[in-house]
Amino acid sequence: MREIVEISIDDVKPDRDEVLRMQGISPGTPPSRGVEKLLREALESFAESSNPIAIISEISIPEFEVVYRGEGLNEESTPLEAIFRRADVLALFALTVGSDVSRRIDELFKSNEFASGSMLDSVASDGTERAADLLQRHFFNVLVTRGETDSSTAIMRYSPGYCGWHMSGQKRLFESLRPEEIGIELLDSFLMKPLKSISGVMVAGEKRIHDFRDSYPFCAQCRTHSCRDRIRRLYQAEDALI
Repeated sequence: MREIVEISIDDVKPDRDEVLRMQGISPGTPPSRGVEKLLREALESFAESSNPIAIISEISIPEFEVVYRGEGLNEESTPLEAIFRRADVLALFALTVGSDVSRRIDELFKSNEFASGSMLDSVASDGTERAADLLQRHFFNVLVTRGETDSSTAIMRYSPGYCGWHMSGQKRLFESLRPEEIGIELLDSFLMKPLKSISGVMVAGEKRIHDFRDSYPFCAQCRTHSCRDRIRRLYQAEDALI
């Protein structure tokens, strides 16, 4: 399966509380009128300038092993290295919310409108994550239609640059997936253009294969340990998809 997925902007509306959290405002703390205005304007700008689109392509375990090995710069031991070999299905993916919103963020910062630029950056980041969640649900539904899931199945996504998978892994990923087809380029720095893009691999298999401890040497450098919440969510409901 290889598919281009067009995503409705209405389905990836950023979450107000999450955006405010990213702005350093604790849950339950009422934002000022100025912040409310910035948030409202950023949400409107995101809705007007974003064009979410994604590409997803299944890949075999031996094929992904080549992609994962990349330039040989991964950490010696990583969670994904053990996880993908126990997967039922793997799929490479890339998605973006488009170049216009990234250009708008850049323009705001260049014109010294730092508060507006920062707010739109947070809004776009959350919208991009929600697009990835939607793509993940889409892939899950594909597997359901094909009868390749049961109550023990879960999907998690993993990206180069995280959990010991070196950023240079983007090179082999792009060679295999070819997301240039939907307007995503890979820079020499291994960052993507447009900036508000996500790429990686979706791993479908028994929930327990994703359950790993954050005790690897590189985990000490992680600021969020967001994997803890993602793993917990796998067990919160039979149809958990994150």
